[in-house]
Amino acid sequence: MGESRPRPKGPDIRLVKRGLRQKFRSIRQNLDPQDKAAWDRRITANLLRSPRWRRARRVLLFVSKPIEIDTHALISTALRQKKQVLLPRCLDEKGHMAFFAIQSWEDLAPGLYGLLEPDPARCPQIETFHPTDFCLVPGFSFDAQGYRLGFGKGYYDRFLSRFTGVTAGACYHCCTTQMLPHGRFDRPVDYLFTERYVRRLAQPDAPIPKLKER
Repeated sequence: MGESRPRPKGPDIRLVKRGLRQKFRSIRQNLDPQDKAAWDRRITANLLRSPRWRRARRVLLFVSKPIEIDTHALISTALRQKKQVLLPRCLDEKGHMAFFAIQSWEDLAPGLYGLLEPDPARCPQIETFHPTDFCLVPGFSFDAQGYRLGFGKGYYDRFLSRFTGVTAGACYHCCTTQMLPHGRFDRPVDYLFTERYVRRLAQPDAPIPKLKER
């Protein structure tokens, strides 16, 4: 018998993801500012109307960067609604972060990457989570199964692996796609919010929905 030939290697998923991040970063950077502002308002409204949001006493959010869905109004509304608002703080450059409860914007200070994060001297760290907790997850893109293309640091990947509550992605429709590369340990989000629709995403073994406007 002859020697078996080595199987051809597939594409390096890290390079594929790097290329996709460049693609979706470019799309976001070239959005018309008026369109982006209008889409941000629609996505925020969709989130606030969601039964999952309304039932949640505790919400895990993030302070957005200019390239992301604007979360400032969402955070302010959650505080006015007397929800417990948790925001992340990066603990190191190795993908570890923790969530802290804030009472106001005054509880924030520039963190590891210069972004506003909870000041641990003012805010208690929360380490236990509940099934009704609502976590908004950032990402460059989301697909029809709820998998996300993150920013490449691994912070949310680590956190979501142990989070037991409801997860939701917020994304511009132009940055959604039918399928993203993902690993077996990646966890899809439960809901996807865009300026066009709110969708409960596919469960294991369920048909993959087409991401089309309703």
